[in-house]
Amino acid sequence: MNRTFVSFPIQDFDNTKQQMLNWANRFNICCFLDNNGYQSGHHKIECLLGVGAVQSLSAAAGNALDQLQKFGSQHKDWLFGHLGYDLKNETEHLSSSHPDKINFPDLFFFVPEIVVELTANTMRIGSIGVKADSVYREIISIRLTDKKGKAETVSESHKGIGIRERYTRDEYLQTINLLKQHILRGDCYEINFCQEFYAEDITIDPVEIFLKLSRLSPNPFSAFYKLDDKYLICASPERYLKKDGLKVISQPIKGTLKRTGNDAEADSANQQRLSESAKDRSENVMVVDLVRNDLSRICIEGSVVVDELFGVYNFPQVYQMISTVSGELKSESDWVEVIRATFPMGSMTGAPKQNVLRLIEKYERTKRGIFSGAIGYINPEKDFDFNVVIRSLIYNRSGRYLSFPAGSGITFYSDPEAEYEECLVKVAAIRDILQ
Repeated sequence: MNRTFVSFPIQDFDNTKQQMLNWANRFNICCFLDNNGYQSGHHKIECLLGVGAVQSLSAAAGNALDQLQKFGSQHKDWLFGHLGYDLKNETEHLSSSHPDKINFPDLFFFVPEIVVELTANTMRIGSIGVKADSVYREIISIRLTDKKGKAETVSESHKGIGIRERYTRDEYLQTINLLKQHILRGDCYEINFCQEFYAEDITIDPVEIFLKLSRLSPNPFSAFYKLDDKYLICASPERYLKKDGLKVISQPIKGTLKRTGNDAEADSANQQRLSESAKDRSENVMVVDLVRNDLSRICIEGSVVVDELFGVYNFPQVYQMISTVSGELKSESDWVEVIRATFPMGSMTGAPKQNVLRLIEKYERTKRGIFSGAIGYINPEKDFDFNVVIRSLIYNRSGRYLSFPAGSGITFYSDPEAEYEECLVKVAAIRDILQ
């Protein structure tokens, strides 16, 4: 199958982006990746979309990555899809027994029928079996009600959704204290612990929710992902891993502080407070060391470096402490081996990785599933870019179940009350939209 890209002009970038999303939602399978205009030397693509499945791979942890390697070798084409958190059962030889009410597969990738790349004034379309100009006309014919991109098909606001928490506040605080005891005993140094916020027996419009979340919290690794009746609505600020030729880059986030947008002086003070926070620097450097160790398994000796340590970046609701680690792959390294050596990512696990994965299984109450996994693309040259699935709403339409977990890094010096409040900050944008 040959895929040739054809370029077409666009007049209004924001409107066209929303037209792409509404058009993509007509398909059973689609993956819409949006950088939201963030400027970075590591970003090459502003907005990328894959729809329809010419071929697909759905696999459970066990030999899923072997299957992915074979699938990738059979298809010298674009691949879109996700890596679920429970692939850790394969990479770290563990098991899981918690319930999962969303039911994304542990791994899913597809060769799209149509790939669309959007830049400031151009739409590039590469299709199989359909003409690119027909696709272009379909997309730009989607009607929008206003310049903000609200689609005509949007339903009434989602009001009165009853959001529940998997832990009571007291249960959460008690669990954090138990984890601190594990740290005191030397079982681990840092652990990412997540709690689930959820709602049952509800119906939502996933496109409407994504549009609202994108306007309220535009982040550089946002995604709208649909797999039949399962949806991921993602506003992630974090990159898991990017491969560009022989270079790999990981940008773990550890360190979060709420912004005060109505008070510029207090907001600036918070940025400085996060930058100087000994606790957040301690969390961040532990994860950086873990990422360095993971990358050293598949990179040339001495090539793994920390390009930036403790960078503080501003996002709509929060400040985040982000570090950048890179390395040069051994020439014989297969692209799937890069994933196998580094997944699940250190920012969503802790250190040492295998110990904390067992503790996460012991103390959390539901499977993470696609949450704290990764979603992204692989190009025909087998370069890729994956986010970390956080700040996300996950929805099973058939089961009418909605979930949006949140977590934080726990160290011995963690204040349980502060960790609980951090989780609330991280889900604030989603709660605002739903309530």
